Amino acid sequence: MNPISLELDRQIRDTIRHCGLQIIQMASEEFEIFEKGPEDYVTTIDQALDAQLSTVFSHLFPNDGVITEEDIPSRQKFYQKYARLWCIDPLDGTEDFIEGRSNYSVMVGLLENYQPIAGWIYAPVHDQLYYGGVNWGLFQTSADGSPRPLASAPQIFSADLCRMMIGHRDQARYGNAIVHQIPNAEFYSMGSFGLKVLEVITGKAELYIYLNGRVKLWDTAGPLALAQAAGLICCTLEGEPIQFSPDAIEPNTFAHRQSIVIGWPDYVEALRPKLEMAVKMIAKK
Repeated sequence: MNPISLELDRQIRDTIRHCGLQIIQMASEEFEIFEKGPEDYVTTIDQALDAQLSTVFSHLFPNDGVITEEDIPSRQKFYQKYARLWCIDPLDGTEDFIEGRSNYSVMVGLLENYQPIAGWIYAPVHDQLYYGGVNWGLFQTSADGSPRPLASAPQIFSADLCRMMIGHRDQARYGNAIVHQIPNAEFYSMGSFGLKVLEVITGKAELYIYLNGRVKLWDTAGPLALAQAAGLICCTLEGEPIQFSPDAIEPNTFAHRQSIVIGWPDYVEALRPKLEMAVKMIAKK
């Protein structure tokens, strides 16, 4: 069942697409780049769209909390016991965007009682929006067309195939150890966390692992809602559920304290212990 009305769903989709198309337009003009932290960048485009999205969602959902990546004061709402929290990333994959690549997105996720229940991921360069949630379904729209079901592609475990999404930082640190445990692992990556998750949902990869502790609440809320709706397992290296409650989130950066494994059940069951072993091998060095 849709957790919001059909009219509000339409307004959300229109707002996200409008903001995403603005990224392309604004990218053709001059914009500034700032470093928020080590290898953590923000542009004036992120900031402008963050303000727009915050205003719209606060108007649409006045009784809910709205947390956006670039509005630091909004993070206090995470601790104010809202039943529902909207987590917004105006430009996910900023590094890819800065470098002129196409794999960035606008993302919105909805938490209810600190659990992800719905998400929206819009890829501006491709003019594609993916959305849905638990007990609702998965959908996509192209340009301003009508929604249609998004077909997920469950993968049955094969000892000969393991396409693994992994960021370049994690691959640099853990890649050799993972291949030692899983010789058939094939690594590849792209910018946006949400677009990586969609690669698994649509069957282009079997697993996505995230190990370096930098991923934030607004990066994960929407994508993990879609992953769970597709039937993927979302867990830690130890097999525990991913937590979204305040005690599981670093209070200053809003980064997850946990490692993240997202994949098809057969692959997670077969390979999660090997991934855990690979990471432990590196930790001992």
